[in-house]
Amino acid sequence: MKVPEAGDTDTFTRTFTREEVREFAALSGDEGTHHVEPDEDGRLLVHGLLTATLPTKIGGDYDVLAREMDFEFPRPVYTGEEITCRWRFEHVTERKSRYILSARAVCRDESGEVVLRAQVTGVIMK
Repeated sequence: MKVPEAGDTDTFTRTFTREEVREFAALSGDEGTHHVEPDEDGRLLVHGLLTATLPTKIGGDYDVLAREMDFEFPRPVYTGEEITCRWRFEHVTERKSRYILSARAVCRDESGEVVLRAQVTGVIMK
């Protein structure tokens, strides 16, 4: 396992489909009309917590066990939009049996608009 250092970055890009939003709605129980009925362009509004799987995917790649996660959703995400998440390790401190860390993530839509900001604290076990 490569241990990240403060300043290390990673990115992940994905586009959510209508089927994925409907599956998440059924799984989460959040079946608000805006998540299950297409808008005039045939798009569904992606759940905020589904959008938040972008930074959690990156954290998972590093085996981060999250202790705290703080999300801000300044703009909506719709199915069919490509979203890119950039993760940056802010602090990584080695302890006896783990690494304690903090990270920030920013997700942007195709036009560069911020759709999600996240702050994460957690650990990576040795």
